Parts: sequence; C-alpha cells; structure tokens
Amino acid sequence: MKKVYSNDITMDPSGFVLLSDYVPHIIQEIRYFSTYNFIGERIDGYEEPCALITKEAARALKAVSNELFVQGYRLKVFDAYRPACAVRSFVLWGIEDQDKRMKEYFYPSMEKDELFVNGYIAKRSSHSRGSTVDLTLLDMKTGKEVDMGSPFDFFGEISRPDYKGITKEQYENRMLLRDAMIRNGFVPFEGEWWHFTLKDEPYPDVYFEFSVSSDNIKQASLV
Repeated sequence: MKKVYSNDITMDPSGFVLLSDYVPHIIQEIRYFSTYNFIGERIDGYEEPCALITKEAARALKAVSNELFVQGYRLKVFDAYRPACAVRSFVLWGIEDQDKRMKEYFYPSMEKDELFVNGYIAKRSSHSRGSTVDLTLLDMKTGKEVDMGSPFDFFGEISRPDYKGITKEQYENRMLLRDAMIRNGFVPFEGEWWHFTLKDEPYPDVYFEFSVSSDNIKQASLV
C-alpha cells in the first residue's frame, strides 16, 4: 500500500489508527466532514466523520482521556489527521474563492488575506503529519461542551490560550485541557486553545495525502 509520490508526501497510512479504537470514551465531531466549518462545505479528503491519527499520538491521547475522565470530562475531537489535499483546498479558498458565507461565524473581524498573515491558513499544516489534534472537553455532568470562551476554529485574538479578556472560569477550563495535554507529551499552539501536536511526533518531516476513511486503516492493517 505504501506509495510516495514526492520527496515528503506519502499515501501510506500504515502508521495510523482510528482514534476511537484507542480512546473508547472519545467524542467525535469532525467539522471538515460537515458543512459547519469556516468554508461552509465538506472539505476535500474527508470521506468519513472519523478521527485518524498516528499510533503514538493515539496512545498519548488515551492517557489524557484517562486522566480527565476520572475528573468528570470526556475528550471531544474536531479534527486530527488532515490530508494534504484538504490543506491545499484551504489555501485555494483563501486566495481565489470570493465566498464569505461563514465569515460572521468564524472570522468576523478579519478579511481572507489576514487569515494567512495571522497563521490561520498556511500552505502546510502539522495536521497532515498525523500527530496533531483539535479538541475540547465535554462535562459528563451536563452533557455539554465546557465553555472555553470562544468556539473551535474562531479566528481571532480571543482564541489564544493566554487571552485574558474572558472569564476566570473560561480561562481555567482552557488551562485544564492545556495542562493535561502538556503532561502527556503534547505541545500547544499559541494561537488556538484547541490545537496540540505530539512533541515526539513520529513523522516530523512527512506529510500524508490519503483520505480520512476507516477503510484506509483497515486495509493497512492487513498488509
């Protein structure tokens, strides 16, 4: 199944797993499979609403999940592995597409070109290396997402983990997630409270292209 078609982009999913197989309590709301995202339509490369991730990152997330589960929380994942083709579609949308239908929900204070300047859209994403995850917490008592002060994929200063213009409770919620992720080997991204990358990621220089599909993982396991 392994197929490499450029110096650092590959179609080989053999080092990946279904996150739900490793973290049984995980909740998945894969936004780029849906139309509720900053573009407003399903993104190229997302064939199923499932989170794929490297085995190493999955093991680390299991430890995070176990730690927070005993405190009354479950992890909720919005995105994990992101195919390189999806990242290219973000770039093309930002450069060429005049559609701004989701602007009021995700980037109300910015124009499209500012999304590049501020690092929200880039030609390459750590997600395509397979060990980055976007996630939040769900409170098992209420059955609702924990209030983090801003929604996932909201592009603005308010989404910075250290932003002080939110309530004390919202800030503490961010730190609860951040501290658990750091303790278990993840590095936070300073522009987004939901974004973390495994510190010792297994493919630091490789970007993957295969689609988000459970079949890819099942087929790879048979090879």
